[in-house]
Amino acid sequence: MLLTHFRGKMAYLIYLMMGNIPKDICCKLSRHAQILLGYIPTTKLMGIGSKATYRCALANLFHGCMHIVLDPISYHGEAGIPMMSSNGVWQWCHPILATFVGDYAKQALVTCTYNGHCPKCKVPQDHLGEYKTFPSYFQSTVIDTYLLAEGNPWVFHHACCDAGLKPIYHPFWEQLPLVDIFLSITLDILHQLLQGMMKHLIQWLTGVFGPSEFYACSMQTTRLTCARPD
Repeated sequence: MLLTHFRGKMAYLIYLMMGNIPKDICCKLSRHAQILLGYIPTTKLMGIGSKATYRCALANLFHGCMHIVLDPISYHGEAGIPMMSSNGVWQWCHPILATFVGDYAKQALVTCTYNGHCPKCKVPQDHLGEYKTFPSYFQSTVIDTYLLAEGNPWVFHHACCDAGLKPIYHPFWEQLPLVDIFLSITLDILHQLLQGMMKHLIQWLTGVFGPSEFYACSMQTTRLTCARPD
């Protein structure tokens, strides 16, 4: 799932990729292993003045649209559907949502967790980055909280607050078979690994050699890279 511009407005692009496609094909954009399912439009919701209500309304809009898009999985995941394999043999398959790929903002949106919190476990904000184990979120337990959405709104919002979750009216993964959205979240390699390690490396090198020396070496490396012949 990616965020991009579409027709002058912001929109979520939903891509689908089969889990049994070899990695050497999936990693090549020219092979077109991803299938574009559709666009989920966003809106500014000008009639809502409260920022908290505005963010909650946008999250509910996203989950409502995703529920419509992925609704066929709810039926075919249990009943099954005939699909042809690569060798031409028809198989009775049960499609399920296995993984979700997106940056941290999309991970928080999909898992209904708040920004600044882990989308997979209940680690406190002041303990992020520590080498400790914290209780994980389990979809079976989280669903019990979201089932309260049909009852008293105050009780539902209070239960979501205690669980550290956004008050979403029935997340799209609530009825999907054999799915645990918290286990489906993959690492955001670009932002969490590459850029995170680069930031740590720059801070460490600056502390060792000093800002002026590090800047001089960086500029020299840049000039050498630009002058490299093709």
